[in-house]
Amino acid sequence: MQLKVRKLTPEAILPAYAHGPLEDAGMDLCSVVETVLEPGVPQAVATGLSIELPPGFEAQVRPRSGMALKHAITIPNSPGTVDPGYRGELKVILLNLGKAPYAIAKGDRVAQMIIARYEAVELVESELSETVRGEGGFGSSGR
Repeated sequence: MQLKVRKLTPEAILPAYAHGPLEDAGMDLCSVVETVLEPGVPQAVATGLSIELPPGFEAQVRPRSGMALKHAITIPNSPGTVDPGYRGELKVILLNLGKAPYAIAKGDRVAQMIIARYEAVELVESELSETVRGEGGFGSSGR
């Protein structure tokens, strides 16, 4: 599958698989801005890119595990969804859960993007069939 990508700024870096598409599910997204993430303040970080997803596909934007483990940087709406009809700039909402400010430089890898297929459904209002689990939700399995 090919994904159309548009650079909105010359310094934008095309998403890439760090170890290739046979070993990585996610492509790195890089910042085109310098900024400081203050603790507890979400911030949209620009990538300088827009994409054209085919119908039936979404882009999921997820945190980078190294940033989460080493610096407590996450994506509060993870995974963020990019819909196939969206043509605006990809921005990554980052949140610093640490205690000290965290600097982002131009070119830093700030998230990973996974392209996933989805199935559109038609909703039909009706009664639901019975199951053993029923309405058992949070903690219902006893674990």
